[in-house]
Amino acid sequence: MSKKSNFLAVCLRGSGQVFFMENQVTGAFFLAAIAYASYVSTQWAIAIGAVVGLVVATLTANWLQCDQKSIDAGLFGFNGILVGVALPTFVADSAALWFLLVFGAAASTVITSAVASTLTKTWAIPGSTGPFVLTGWLLAACAYSFGGLELISEKPELGTDYLQGLVTIPSAPELLEIFFRNIAQVFLLGSAISGVLVLIGIFMASVPAGIAAALGSLIAMVVAIGMKANPIEVSQGLYGFSPVLTAIAVGVVFLQPSWRVAVYAGLATVVTVFVQGALDIIMLPDGLPSFTAPYVLTMYLFIAPKKMMAPHPHSHIQSDHLLEKS
Repeated sequence: MSKKSNFLAVCLRGSGQVFFMENQVTGAFFLAAIAYASYVSTQWAIAIGAVVGLVVATLTANWLQCDQKSIDAGLFGFNGILVGVALPTFVADSAALWFLLVFGAAASTVITSAVASTLTKTWAIPGSTGPFVLTGWLLAACAYSFGGLELISEKPELGTDYLQGLVTIPSAPELLEIFFRNIAQVFLLGSAISGVLVLIGIFMASVPAGIAAALGSLIAMVVAIGMKANPIEVSQGLYGFSPVLTAIAVGVVFLQPSWRVAVYAGLATVVTVFVQGALDIIMLPDGLPSFTAPYVLTMYLFIAPKKMMAPHPHSHIQSDHLLEKS
């Protein structure tokens, strides 16, 4: 296989790793989902940014001579592709945007490596999309400081139609669209069709992960509607994307699957919906999106006790009695 083909395969795996899938075909489906959403919205900067971010992040990892197995698995590309999608979504198109995107994608690789050397190595907690969240926040915030950058900010209203009793439960077709948008919004895409493509890609790599993604979306939708969250944000899938990631991460990827882990993942998924609502309000005064921070925070907290779930002073309980036992 040529070096060019090898690099393409690594980039496609990097795309797939957004949902923890080290699978080239899955990564291609994810890129197709981004391309479709860009086509219907005519915002081609998002698709182009995704490719640029993915390539730059992967090239940076090679240039820095990061761990080769991690590079080949795509573990340095997925934060880059998310940076590439996020910046054109929240920052207006300009030459300064692309300058920021290239260096931001490169920085995401450095931050990914830093997290792996600290958080992951010390506490065995995966960095996941944490580097993207930190990079995205810093890059979006700096748009307020530089005249060449213009931040596109959509601030949610605190009052909701559900609280005022003006909106009923969505119809079945609307619920189906919300279900798929929850999945698509991991890539900041508002297209239900894109969500279908992403879910197909997940199932092609892992049936358990696909089931977890579907259940995560369903749980998030039921909880958000039941708790009377902002109906506009619910319909756009903005309450569902972080819970989808949590369901896969906790239920399938980072803990050995079992019925007990499934229940635990369900709890984590519900908590992620609450954290989503909280962080959206906390970030509101700063005019910054929460990105996947609700997932990252919840995942860190729910994965950290995987070796020892019992609180102090019950330190005599061994880990083989806890979640890792199937």
